[in-house]
Amino acid sequence: MNDDLFAAAADEHRRARAPLAARLRPRSIDDVVGQEHLVGDGRPLRKLVETDRLSSALLWGPPGTGKTTLALAVAGSTERSFEQLSAVTAGVKDVRETIERARQRLGERGQGTILFLDEIHRFSKSQQDALLPAVEDGTLTLIGATTENPFFEVNAPLRSRSTLFRLEPLDRAAIEILVERGLGAEGATADAEAIELLVDRAGGDGRQVLTALEVACAMSRYTHVELAHVEAALGTSALRYGRDDHYDVVSAFIKSMRGSDPDAAIYWLARMLEAGEDARFIVRRMVIFASEDVGLADSNALQVAVAAAHALEHVGLPEAQLNLAQAVIHLATAPKSNRAALAIWNARASVKDGAVGEVPPHLRDSHYQGAESLGHGANYEYPHDNESGFVEQQYLPDGLRDKQWYRPSTHGAERRIGELMAERTDSLPTPTDDLDQSRGPSA
Repeated sequence: MNDDLFAAAADEHRRARAPLAARLRPRSIDDVVGQEHLVGDGRPLRKLVETDRLSSALLWGPPGTGKTTLALAVAGSTERSFEQLSAVTAGVKDVRETIERARQRLGERGQGTILFLDEIHRFSKSQQDALLPAVEDGTLTLIGATTENPFFEVNAPLRSRSTLFRLEPLDRAAIEILVERGLGAEGATADAEAIELLVDRAGGDGRQVLTALEVACAMSRYTHVELAHVEAALGTSALRYGRDDHYDVVSAFIKSMRGSDPDAAIYWLARMLEAGEDARFIVRRMVIFASEDVGLADSNALQVAVAAAHALEHVGLPEAQLNLAQAVIHLATAPKSNRAALAIWNARASVKDGAVGEVPPHLRDSHYQGAESLGHGANYEYPHDNESGFVEQQYLPDGLRDKQWYRPSTHGAERRIGELMAERTDSLPTPTDDLDQSRGPSA
């Protein structure tokens, strides 16, 4: 009896001294902040948990998005036993002991077991293989958490038996709720500008914002948190970057790259990173820019931008700033052409305006029985049978044969594209007046 009392007192003492992020972890799925696409009303993970039908799952997402929190919330919402291991410290022996306890529970009282394995990507192939039989026969339900792409880091047999749930960086509203809860837990209040700085610098990471808030509360002696406390906790000064600045700075960033000024583009990138702008938002704009403003003048630009996006996911900040900087300079100094963007904008405008002629008979599908009797595919000339690889034949519907939506520029590699098109058709068609060659850019 005394031992139980001492153990309970020790647990209570540990909880009281635990980091703020740990103290705020929800006890059920109803208390989870963010990830509405998974735990909102009628969403898949919520339905599985509420009906206690959750099968093995992999929670994949950036740090601080709530993978451990979500797993513990599931534990508080199920009647199954819950065990937790970290792949950093656990070995095959720990896994086998957990499986054995799960078998005993199932056999003795029919109770299932959920095993939460944090950082599952740290497990070797043999360690992951040790889990497979127990997952296959239903001895335990595995919830694995990882910041790495599970298609690369989790064994295919284990992955195929698990449902993949992708967690997204927490949005601003979710971060604000966390800060409010954190202030309540610490018995403190805060200035609006102090809260705004915390939220601005969160970067979608709930654990990071709660850690900073805990330090700021301590500096305020758990009374009233001011901007100076948050600045000290974050180790940085507040940089003015409100809603208007967000749109203005990203506009300047895009226009500097479009204007081929690498120094200005790098400066605006630095401004956004220092202000805590979501790096994923920045790199999305770069990927769009690569096709909208560089296009076929330098086809490598899109590859560079996409590579920067992948690097950001794999490396994270601050190191990924190097990948972003390299990509920004490439995009800024690349030859520019918006002709690919104009082609799709104008083609879609034409379709909306009624340019929806029938598919020419020789281009129609001829692979089904009866197609030949309809004349489908008849007289189609296969370009690969021609030694030049090009055949002059009608590809557009009647009434649209002379339309031209893509007109290559003379910039960069696109000049050669124009030359090839001219060689094939002797001369490019005269542009028609109904095509808009100055359609507005996205920024």
